[in-house]
Amino acid sequence: MTLTPVEYSSITSKPFGATTDGQKVTQYTLANAHGACVSIINYGGTVTSLRVPDRNGRFDDVVFGFSKIGDYEQKSPYFGCIVGRYGNRIAKGTFKLEGKIYCLPVNNGPNSLHGGKGFDKVVWSATPVETKQGPALKLTYVSQDGEEGYPGKLSVTATYTFTNKNELKLVYRAKTDKPTIVNLTHHSYFNLAGHGSGDILGHVVTIHADKFTPVDKHQIPTGKISPVKGTPLDFRNPTAIGERINQKDEQLQISKGYDHNWIVDKPLGKLGMIAKVKEPKSGRVMEVLSTAPGMQFYTGNFLDGTLTGKGGKIYGFRNGFCLEPQHFPDSPNHKNFPSTVLRPGQTYKNTIIYRFL
Repeated sequence: MTLTPVEYSSITSKPFGATTDGQKVTQYTLANAHGACVSIINYGGTVTSLRVPDRNGRFDDVVFGFSKIGDYEQKSPYFGCIVGRYGNRIAKGTFKLEGKIYCLPVNNGPNSLHGGKGFDKVVWSATPVETKQGPALKLTYVSQDGEEGYPGKLSVTATYTFTNKNELKLVYRAKTDKPTIVNLTHHSYFNLAGHGSGDILGHVVTIHADKFTPVDKHQIPTGKISPVKGTPLDFRNPTAIGERINQKDEQLQISKGYDHNWIVDKPLGKLGMIAKVKEPKSGRVMEVLSTAPGMQFYTGNFLDGTLTGKGGKIYGFRNGFCLEPQHFPDSPNHKNFPSTVLRPGQTYKNTIIYRFL
């Protein structure tokens, strides 16, 4: 979908087909006063397009996506969606909560990934909203007790606001009627030179974290917390993604590149800057802020060129990256990690801002 810049904030919508079980899907486009815009479908709360200017004012779409709902249902490796009820991996698809062992779908080797048939695969209720910050879209979904093995009826809201500061602001909230675990995040694949424009190895990344959680051969945290100093995972100073990604480092070899959780340097639950990415040729800069204690940085290591996206673009090896602010992988099985348990009367919160400069 091609959009021309507009000089005012707006919310528009149009049909985006129907799921295989007949549910109608709608695409909403939020445009700010500067002509930048984001498109979202209520299937999976998925960002299908994000058009922002480069240093010369040229608009490009900087996220991966498809033009048909069937491709999101059948082919998508989580392009642009909400992941949950538990984003990231849980070892062997099991966790223990208040003395009871819960079993989840295993869909990633021996692990459960992103909630199984998770929040990315459901049609959310959507309500467009005008706010002082800019146009917004409020999505709601109720995950029933026992869905994909998780305890508790979980009521979730995800509010997307596109501000006049060229910020995509995501606010996740959830409540439960019995103890459960929750970890929600956003999973866009970015290429700041424009989607389908080649690899992202020249993007320069800064991550405000001096520690990370090393993983075993199944990409599950060992439980150890390690310093990034002296490793290829040290992005405390601006570093090109490709500078060290091919080093003979055990952590990089396990994941075929970067696919790790960084422990961000800020107080738990406080909104703060956690990462910055610059694409030198276009001059685009993206800052990432969140309230989450960690961030998964993934460099598209499992893309292989077999997916064709919007406009016939081919998505190849390391052609996109993800910055996913969240709780740590496999937290329910590690007592030394921040808790992901949500109890009745509490509200789960995660705020994420992707700011484009």
